[in-house]
Amino acid sequence: MEVRVLFWAFKRAPPTGALFHGPCAEDSFAIETPVPLRINEIFHSVQGESTWMGAPCVFVRLTGCPLRCGYCDTEYAFRQGAMRERADVLREVLSYDCDLVEITGGEPLAQREAFDLIRELLDAGRTVLIETSGAIGTAGVDPRAHIILDIKTPGSGEAARMDWSNVDRLRAHDEVKFVICSRSDYEFAREATRTHRLVERCRCVLFSPVHEQPRGVEIGGMQGLSPRDLAAWVLADGLRVRVQMQLHKIIWEPQTRGV
Repeated sequence: MEVRVLFWAFKRAPPTGALFHGPCAEDSFAIETPVPLRINEIFHSVQGESTWMGAPCVFVRLTGCPLRCGYCDTEYAFRQGAMRERADVLREVLSYDCDLVEITGGEPLAQREAFDLIRELLDAGRTVLIETSGAIGTAGVDPRAHIILDIKTPGSGEAARMDWSNVDRLRAHDEVKFVICSRSDYEFAREATRTHRLVERCRCVLFSPVHEQPRGVEIGGMQGLSPRDLAAWVLADGLRVRVQMQLHKIIWEPQTRGV
């Protein structure tokens, strides 16, 4: 929950002995203090997913997520992070000679100040991608941003948390991603793609085979799915989707942070 604090300052002191019950426009003014963001990490790497794969990108990873997907590869972002002023985060991101920025997590939209950060980055001329779980409403996101909407499959353990109104808000430059854990997940994603006409709604629909993920403290872990199997299913059904591998897990060891 967002908390905003208002400090009231008098233009002149209240009369001696007066009881102050609240501000009045004649004698006071309000200063709204921004709520800090909790940031897990900021780093410069190459984009590992989406149609932007391979492009240099600055990543801003926010702390916290309401979901606990069994295959989550950023469990460290559930709780680790430091409170930072939005202006400080903006300065660091803009210090990189890089036009592409991704806001990710955790679940970045769970922090309301992220919406203002997105707007400020766009105003500064950056292209902004938002990697979101689908569980938080996207209605307040600046329409210039590119949303990469992760529709959770049953294999994630969090499919029931999906806010399907986010699909209705997809725009032509947005993307949808399914992480596929099994044949039944594939069939779920295939039917969702058809039922919601996702290929027609957005820039690209991504089918990503789940990568093996060890059991963690708060996640159950997951066996990997063969990319070859997923590719065969897509080809057999003639789906107009993109089979996606996670490039950063090919370049670096899969558990490497900050890449």
